[in-house]
Amino acid sequence: MMCVRARPAFRSLRPRTKEPFVTDSVRSAAASALVDEAGSGAPSGSLRKERGGTPPAQAPDQRTHIAPHPRRNRGPLYAALDLGTNNCRLLIARPHDRGFRVLDGFTRIVRLGEGVSVTGRLGDAAMERTMEALRQCRNKLRDHQPTRMRLIATEACRAAENGPAFLDRVKNEIGLDLEIVDRRTEAELAVTGCADLIDGEAQGALMFDIGGGSSELAWLDFRGGRPRAQGRMSASIRSWQSLPVGVVSIAEKFGGVDVTPAVFEEMVAFVASHLRQFRGREKLRQMIGTHPVHLIGTSGTVTTLAGLHLGLERYERQKVDGLWMRRDQVDETMRALLGMPFERRVAHPCIGKDRADLVLPGCAIFEAIRREWPTDRVRVADRGLREGILISLMDADRTQKRPNRYPRRQANGQ
Repeated sequence: MMCVRARPAFRSLRPRTKEPFVTDSVRSAAASALVDEAGSGAPSGSLRKERGGTPPAQAPDQRTHIAPHPRRNRGPLYAALDLGTNNCRLLIARPHDRGFRVLDGFTRIVRLGEGVSVTGRLGDAAMERTMEALRQCRNKLRDHQPTRMRLIATEACRAAENGPAFLDRVKNEIGLDLEIVDRRTEAELAVTGCADLIDGEAQGALMFDIGGGSSELAWLDFRGGRPRAQGRMSASIRSWQSLPVGVVSIAEKFGGVDVTPAVFEEMVAFVASHLRQFRGREKLRQMIGTHPVHLIGTSGTVTTLAGLHLGLERYERQKVDGLWMRRDQVDETMRALLGMPFERRVAHPCIGKDRADLVLPGCAIFEAIRREWPTDRVRVADRGLREGILISLMDADRTQKRPNRYPRRQANGQ
């Protein structure tokens, strides 16, 4: 995200074949995650998507091919790629205990959705930037030869008229077969990726994922019981919504360079108009007033605010991921950011020139959510879709390997 982390040492394995990669379409259901991310690039909460309606039917499960020469005695490798409106992000990991350990990663700001809110199409320059990033992802996948992987595209490719055609080009020229996921799946994967950060004593939580072209919200209600495995937390989603607003689209509508308090309030009001469509809006507000409920935010907006709050000279994921921020701390940090000139945002190590025009639009989305459902605390998550994909793939394999303790009896006593 804002600052680059050290790249872990690993030994590359070159492939014996150049078969194109095939994706998995496994729905999210997961075991709890041990996220020990050591991959290179920005942190996993970076303005990803900085980064409704009825979802389409579930796509058939397409199993990945097993690598021709898998590494022996070290366990299978899994990979997850998230191509969002703003970022192209990859994680490669191996199961570890009940979670996973990251072996390699890649993050690059590509701004694939640049201009889509205006033209309805992916631009040529944006597609070329993205192709170059995907080539690097392809090379990492060839090096590691994961046994299973899932490669997804989100709002930019969903919304753009030429999104499917662009993914066809990616498949033909690079060999990566990306699936465009529906908004409900995106919300469920984000919940799965952040599940182990939800307070164990909470009766509910509102998770939000601020993206480049859309923002997902999911209300989790545990009053009827909580799933035993935190990775299956998506089963507790009572209501969800995909807002057709993200940091890129808000910046294109209102501007992101010189944001006055008046312009900021216009942004907040625009987002608030979409939040009124959230099913169970009033019931969630009532629950917050009578039960312990907290927000959990997975986005570069929230991780940026956390870095500023901590006064970090460079972004440190281990200090940000899982951080609790009180309401007054968010207020103070957001005021300081709103008063920061564009040049200072560019120079700040936890923002940088690539995000300086997007962070205040992201704050406006966050502020609209906070005003609609005010809670005392928010937990910062530097994780999201990629982690959710990895957990769901690993959990699916564990379930297949798990023996049936109660075999079905045959009929007629046979």
